[in-house]
Amino acid sequence: MMTAKEYIDSLRKLKTRVYMFGEKIENWVDHPMIRPSINCVAMTYALAQDPQYEDLMIATSNLTGRKINRFGHLHQSAEDLVKKVKMQRLMGQKTASCFQRCVGMDAFNAVYSTTYEIDEKCGTDYHERFKKFLIMVQDEDLTVDGAMTDPKGDRSKAPHQQNDPDMFVHVVERREDGIVVRGAKCHQTGSINSHWHIFMPTIAMGEKDKDYALSFACPSNAEGIYMIYGRQSCDTRKMEEGCIDVGNAKFGGQEALVVLDNVFIPNEYIFLNGEYEFAGMMVERFAGYHRQSYGGCKVGVGDVVIGAAALAAEYNGVEKASAVKDKLIEMTHLNETLYSCGIACSCEGCPTKAGNYQIDLLLANVCKQNVTRFPYEIVRLAEDIAGGLMVTMPSEADFNSDTVVGREGETIGEICNKYFATREGVSTEDRQRVLRFLENMCLGAAAVGYRTESLHGAGSPQAQRIMIARQGDIQGKKKLAKNIAGIR
Repeated sequence: MMTAKEYIDSLRKLKTRVYMFGEKIENWVDHPMIRPSINCVAMTYALAQDPQYEDLMIATSNLTGRKINRFGHLHQSAEDLVKKVKMQRLMGQKTASCFQRCVGMDAFNAVYSTTYEIDEKCGTDYHERFKKFLIMVQDEDLTVDGAMTDPKGDRSKAPHQQNDPDMFVHVVERREDGIVVRGAKCHQTGSINSHWHIFMPTIAMGEKDKDYALSFACPSNAEGIYMIYGRQSCDTRKMEEGCIDVGNAKFGGQEALVVLDNVFIPNEYIFLNGEYEFAGMMVERFAGYHRQSYGGCKVGVGDVVIGAAALAAEYNGVEKASAVKDKLIEMTHLNETLYSCGIACSCEGCPTKAGNYQIDLLLANVCKQNVTRFPYEIVRLAEDIAGGLMVTMPSEADFNSDTVVGREGETIGEICNKYFATREGVSTEDRQRVLRFLENMCLGAAAVGYRTESLHGAGSPQAQRIMIARQGDIQGKKKLAKNIAGIR
């Protein structure tokens, strides 16, 4: 398995095409806006090297029998599914951000079970191809981005009906040795920081969408692939001097538009190629795993938000106020409810035909539906506790300024430190740091990963409600009521 340093060094060799603010970024590994997200991924490697986290971070491959990073693992039991959620909570606690390897892990498990069933019905050899690919990923400890979300264009139209066919990834040429594909994937978490990508369909498809029913793997630096970095709120603070105003100076998330400009995919890396009836299965399984994931990662980040809110209360001298205590209790209640959903859908998991374990789909969707709501309330309460200073405080440069402004020669820095002082024993700088950190979590760059991503990541709220309706067995519940009520 790779160390954190080896992972970062491996990225330098990729020569991935990255663009931001209208320009090509040559050294994107060390770019101040991108590097915090790389540090997050590096933490998945660092913790796997730490003996105290071995049980969560390391698994035994069912394909080779070798020890591997759990982010490359195919779940073999309900216990594995539980350990996944616990690992994700740990990662959230360590980074207070998105660590980006979950999409790949969830894609592995979805593609593995789906290819087995495609082969079973169609006589293809996708499953064996995928196993060979995954063994390589496991042995080399690679980070793989799971790419699902197409731009979609006019959402009232199927892929084949779009005015621009590139709104969904599709085949533009079929060759004896592979296919040439074109299109894009949006909102791709950790795409720039990944060695490879697994592409999957984004919706269920019909017969006329055969050319769009695709799943394949591709190196991130393949000819014809490039990425356009997505903006986040307050993201340019990372390029300012100092480390306080950024909120979380070391860690951060990342989203990008991944463009496929006539990319050749060899047969050995194709896992779905026109078998449109299985597109929905792959989407549903990936979405289920990823909705389970949010019961871990968002909970870990929530732990940090709660801790920061408690610190802010302490620094403000109000930690003993009953109203503040009650808000912290409510935040904890909401956070642990999310966690319990993630654990529940894991404990109720069952084996697929391929042998890897799948979560309970109903409970996974309930988990994610709660995630669309509870982090918003946690953030609201954190903002309530922190107070207005969180969003009106002068800059770090002002607190350090030696520009004279006062009648008696006081500097801007002296004035700021005077008027924003708090209880005895708490430095003004510490108060600055916790408030800027909360601002980052609630409103800034980290809010993209915690708050807004909680709403739209792994499918919009309505997507989960559709699945809840589908999995909820209303007819079965009606029968229960009839039996007890004596209705025939």
